[in-house]
Amino acid sequence: MTSDLTNPKKNNSMAKRRGVSYKKRVEEINRIYDREVKRGVPNREIWRRYIYPVYGITERTFYNILNASAEDKNKIADDTRQLLLFNYDDYE
Repeated sequence: MTSDLTNPKKNNSMAKRRGVSYKKRVEEINRIYDREVKRGVPNREIWRRYIYPVYGITERTFYNILNASAEDKNKIADDTRQLLLFNYDDYE
């Protein structure tokens, strides 16, 4: 019987990995936040009016995402950003 520490599959899944969709969501939420803060809208109102209806995240998650945006690991690489600009509707 192997322990969890020696099983590489369990160790890899335990690490926090952030995919492109998470990074894109962080970027979009920060863009909305920056726009509304400049207009003088309070944080809770930004979450209630603009973030929660679209993304369905809690207020605590909203604040965690705002804190996460400062980390370099949550930046989308330029080559990946190009893929996000592709519009499949143009080719139907």
